[in-house]
Amino acid sequence: MTKDQKNEVIEILKEKFAQYNNFYITDTESLTVAQVSSLRRTCFDKQVEMKVAKNTLIRKALESLDAEKYAGVYESLNNVTALMFSENPKEPALIISSFRKASNGEKPVLKAAFINGDIYTGDNNQKTLTQIKTKNELIGEVIGLLQSPAKRVLAALLHHHEKQATASAE
Repeated sequence: MTKDQKNEVIEILKEKFAQYNNFYITDTESLTVAQVSSLRRTCFDKQVEMKVAKNTLIRKALESLDAEKYAGVYESLNNVTALMFSENPKEPALIISSFRKASNGEKPVLKAAFINGDIYTGDNNQKTLTQIKTKNELIGEVIGLLQSPAKRVLAALLHHHEKQATASAE
């Protein structure tokens, strides 16, 4: 790879890291070509961008954006690395989980995840990341909580009104 090609890859990665608040660093070593193709297809179907790049180029892209902000992911940059970029913080974790189930394997391995500024390192965080609530799920919960007291008041008023109607009919 020439210096110009490396710089081009770094620029593409910088754009992706700047564009997405969420990315996963996975180890896809020992996956067959067919498995990697299947993983890419699944990512594409779920609006997750998957990029494979050299660890040194990934590190240079991250360092040029904000060396301190991404410091916690550097030690995860080893072996074969595939990056998963997503607007939805848990979609890559769900893809990894379902891929593992379908293939009865333990790959891809989650090396690290950067979720809205928080860093999760190690495959032991895989299950936790599948349970993260998306922005829309949180908004739905808040709306549900706000509606709950109003619904109780309306139900009490209706119940009171029905009691009065029954009592006056007697």
